[in-house]
Amino acid sequence: MTAMMTLPGAVAADNHAMPGEGTTVDMARASWDTGWWQAEVYSQLLQELGYDVSRITTLDNPPFYQTVAQGDVDLWVNGWFPLHNSYEDAFSGGAEKVGYVAKGGALQGYLIDKKTAEEHDIKYVSDITKDENQELFDANGDGKADLVACPPGWGCETVISHHFEAYDWNDDFNAVKAGYSASMADALGRFQNDQPIFFYTWTPNWTVGELTPGEDVVWLQMKETKLPEDQADLADETTVAELEGCQGAAPCDLGWPANDIRPVANSRFLDDNPAAEQLLREALIPIADIFEQNAKMNKGADSPEDLEQQASAWIEENRGKVDGWLKSAREAAQM
Repeated sequence: MTAMMTLPGAVAADNHAMPGEGTTVDMARASWDTGWWQAEVYSQLLQELGYDVSRITTLDNPPFYQTVAQGDVDLWVNGWFPLHNSYEDAFSGGAEKVGYVAKGGALQGYLIDKKTAEEHDIKYVSDITKDENQELFDANGDGKADLVACPPGWGCETVISHHFEAYDWNDDFNAVKAGYSASMADALGRFQNDQPIFFYTWTPNWTVGELTPGEDVVWLQMKETKLPEDQADLADETTVAELEGCQGAAPCDLGWPANDIRPVANSRFLDDNPAAEQLLREALIPIADIFEQNAKMNKGADSPEDLEQQASAWIEENRGKVDGWLKSAREAAQM
């Protein structure tokens, strides 16, 4: 986006304190609500630099990566890499990854309830392909295990679809691709009624707050890693040395590499806004803090006003670090 002209007569010191003054930032956020709070945090940080963040548009992955490359939106902070590697061709040349919201530690995998895992000695996802185990997770009576998966347009949906082909799961599992929150709420209800559940999830996410690995559910392992082509070089990075609730012997091979959560921004926007670029490069949110906020959201504190208040509270609680990021951003604008 093109920056607006600074009004004549502005005081230089004020310009240094508010380098974004006169510039509107068009932010996007992902369609999964566990990333909305992070977007609000960054929105408020940009506003402290003087930027006008008038709206945050909710987008699925394909339209975001296309529009950010074209400059129709400026940025989001919901990139998951390597999960979103398949979108790099869509945004390379017009946009780029910059900085980290959370580096490493964003895990993904398949889980089932602990009771069923122990009673039927299920340690691997492939164990569920056995006829007698498929029936345990068959809610609609078609003989296939029902797996809570991801809606179309999400990066995880692409990988799960790849898994269905690579591991020949189509005759064994049904991928439930309805709205994820609603599907997981249904799974939670079945769990509370002492019924087996089988689902994909990621961390940080409210799911592992409601269904605690090692107590309520367990992570299943993969006997063989088969990643999509754009992640094939990460086949040796799918194991976690110490993972609470992993079923089977350590290390735990989840079959998914750990992810970094990263901002992705339009390249021209970054060139025109060095303060915003420096902020994106320096800001970080601990995974534990994202977990904590997601738990609040899952318990009903999920309105726009709640997100705004939770973000401002986090910023004030971390004011020492935040002021350091803002100072660095302001200095970058003076270079």
